[in-house]
Amino acid sequence: MTENPAEDASRSAPTTLPPAYSPSEVEGPLYERWVQRGYFTADANSDKPPFTIVIPPPNVTGSLHIGHAFEHTLIDALTRRARMQGFETLWLPGMDHASIAVHALVERALAAEGTNRRELGREAFVARVWEWKEQYGGAILSQMRRLGDSVDWTRQRFTMDDGLSLAVQTMFKRLYDDGLIYRAERLVNWSPDLRSVLSDAEVIHEDVEGELVSMRYGSLDDDQPHIVVATTRVETMLGDTAVAVHPDDERYAALVGTEIELPLTGRRIPIIADAHVDPAFGTGAVKVTPAHDPNDFEIGQRHRLPMLTVMDEQGRITGTATEFDGLDRFEARTAVREKLRDQGRIVAEKRPYLHSVGHSERSKEPIEPRLSLQWFVKVAPLAAAAGDAVRNGTVSISPPELDSRYFAWTDNLHDWCISRQLWWGHRIPVWYSPDGSEQVCLGPGQAPPEGWRQDEDVLDTWFSAGLWPFSTLGWPEQTPDLRKFYPTTVLVTGYDILFFWVVRMMMFGLYAMDGNQTGSEPFHTIALHGMVRDQYGKKMSKTRGNGIDPIEWMDRFGTDAVRFTFARGANPGTDVPIGEDAVGGSRNFCNKLWNATRFALINGATVSGELPAELSGADAWIVSRLNNVIAEVDRLYEAYEFAKISDLLYHFAWDEICDWYLELAKVSLAGEDTSPITRRVLGEVLDGLLRLLHPIIPFVTEALWTELTGGESVVIASWPSSDAKRIDPAAEAGIEAMQDVVLEVRRFRSDQGVKPSQRIPARLSGLAGYEAEIRTLLRLSEPGSEFAATASLVTAAGVVIELDLSTAIDVPAERTRLGRDLAAAQKEVDATAAKLGNEAFLGKAPDAVVAKIRDRHAAAQADIERITAALSSLPDA
Repeated sequence: MTENPAEDASRSAPTTLPPAYSPSEVEGPLYERWVQRGYFTADANSDKPPFTIVIPPPNVTGSLHIGHAFEHTLIDALTRRARMQGFETLWLPGMDHASIAVHALVERALAAEGTNRRELGREAFVARVWEWKEQYGGAILSQMRRLGDSVDWTRQRFTMDDGLSLAVQTMFKRLYDDGLIYRAERLVNWSPDLRSVLSDAEVIHEDVEGELVSMRYGSLDDDQPHIVVATTRVETMLGDTAVAVHPDDERYAALVGTEIELPLTGRRIPIIADAHVDPAFGTGAVKVTPAHDPNDFEIGQRHRLPMLTVMDEQGRITGTATEFDGLDRFEARTAVREKLRDQGRIVAEKRPYLHSVGHSERSKEPIEPRLSLQWFVKVAPLAAAAGDAVRNGTVSISPPELDSRYFAWTDNLHDWCISRQLWWGHRIPVWYSPDGSEQVCLGPGQAPPEGWRQDEDVLDTWFSAGLWPFSTLGWPEQTPDLRKFYPTTVLVTGYDILFFWVVRMMMFGLYAMDGNQTGSEPFHTIALHGMVRDQYGKKMSKTRGNGIDPIEWMDRFGTDAVRFTFARGANPGTDVPIGEDAVGGSRNFCNKLWNATRFALINGATVSGELPAELSGADAWIVSRLNNVIAEVDRLYEAYEFAKISDLLYHFAWDEICDWYLELAKVSLAGEDTSPITRRVLGEVLDGLLRLLHPIIPFVTEALWTELTGGESVVIASWPSSDAKRIDPAAEAGIEAMQDVVLEVRRFRSDQGVKPSQRIPARLSGLAGYEAEIRTLLRLSEPGSEFAATASLVTAAGVVIELDLSTAIDVPAERTRLGRDLAAAQKEVDATAAKLGNEAFLGKAPDAVVAKIRDRHAAAQADIERITAALSSLPDA
């Protein structure tokens, strides 16, 4: 098969397509034309059924990374297909204000200027952040255009817009009024650097080399009460309020219920029994610091222990009335340990000691579990509703095997800390009177009386993100957009934020939209994908140096090649290994489509007029295959099987259309009676193929489809539908039989050392049609008067092919080559037979090794048979 079929064209027709595809010249102008013509703008007053997707809002600080590009490709494919199917399609774009990320960037800029946010003051700092957002934020939006995202730019949203801010305040008030928001002291993830709570999503756990120090509490006299505990954080012992042992641990039974001296503090603390303690770990006794450890907090609640906070918001020791007050936590760790050593209380030290420590994703510092007064959402009833919506089928998860992961979150959620000690974000709409009472107010229009002060904290970014599917459509107002486009159709997102975002959207959507006439669920389907990894399956990271910039790939290979690579690797719920070689292969595929369409246009392919009702031969076969492929693509889209869709279309385009049909078409294009039909079939098949491929590779398909059809745009073309009447099993069987003959003869020619381009005289018998096609594909000429068969073969279907190879090969050289191959095969047979006949080897070798030897032996025997047959079929020299 030729790489560029256009160069083999047998007749010429005008086409404006350049000889080669240049993505950089095509992509930008096409995208701007789509936007200007309003193809992506949704109409809330349309009678068409809605199809809605909201974009997982990227951070305003962000740029298009490999995960975004992958996810957006899948969302765009669904959106473009729905548009072609006749839905009123809305893909709503926007960005998240990203409290902590923006704080970190702006504070870093202030530090470079020699100041900080506290010196600037809240109002000036927030104004500075808005300036930063306008100047630097939203770079990802232009990159989304580069990727081809068919989003409705007229509806672009930002989580700090006035409308979305009102939605946040309204949701807070409703939850507050229903008793689902409360304020309490709880243990939280604390960032001393930011002086704020962090969400679990903003904490990354890393194994670090620390120390495990065993220290003695109580008397230094072995005959007096004492106990040994071990810790990786010596400094927190200043806040201990108990020592815990397991209730069944007989070693400490006599001590339970007594008190013991806590070194360095002058306090006495109880020894308690709690089933949480693992008696097999260390000494079986653990220090309990309820205000600075999550497990200890739970023990403290069960036993009503005092909860002493011994660190301030900057991570400095405070309130202990010891010499350590004022020390940074890490300085205190060393100072406390050395003081205990001076007293003879250090029993053992293990250093380095590998253990997991939570770190701030932004500042990289170790987070500090800290008891703090915060705002919380009581999630139990909300989470139960979110779980029930999936259990009763209102919302489905794809792939369904990830249901259990979803339920693991909804069924085991703890109350959600929603307050953050930051200034950029949605400020908590709670106001306090001078006498301590509080009131929730929705915006300046409902400000409380003079003298009241507003809560200083802002809400967790995930609070506003949880409202995204309906706040972006105008809620709490009953807008035309909300009535038309809610609930959204499908959420496409990674399984890694199933809890952080998906569950919260489910909780808030079901709660806020309860009673909505079209349904309260935020989406009908949750389609989960995996993470993009490098070609070796490793997680991408700056540390490993294996990260990929999708923009760089788009510059080198074209956007369609990058998108097709993503789609071809996207199996539901599983991670996606991707390497540069795969993108290069996708670029070759785009070039193949370009060349095939040029060939068709040069040969007069047309979409004008009805396709003939009766087709035969290769024309009937390829039209049948097209309709089968359409039906299969539709089925796979319903299951979000992007990889299978892409693979099916790749092989249909490359293998069936380019490698077979275009070559077969050359025969019928040369005939006056058959050429008009084949030109119409060529147009029909490429029209259908380009429509099927458009959602995944929009740019090259737009350029080719408009040239082929003369239509306005494939973006607004109708989605192909499968016509069962066009499916012709007999035609498919006939071509498959012909293909088998061609492949067998090609293998035979290769075995004989005949070049693929060499024309060989041949006589064929036993064919059930397709002789002209077979001769064209195999470069077999008609036998002349001097024809003398020097080789022949009988195919599996009984077709006899007699060949005159007398002038096609150098017989002596070919005998020499085959002789070498035969000797090598015989050597392999002998070597593997020796191993398989060795009982000692068979007794010791693993089964997999023995199986591999047997496979090699069988393959070598097959080679001997093949080479022997080739030698015997050579003509006499």
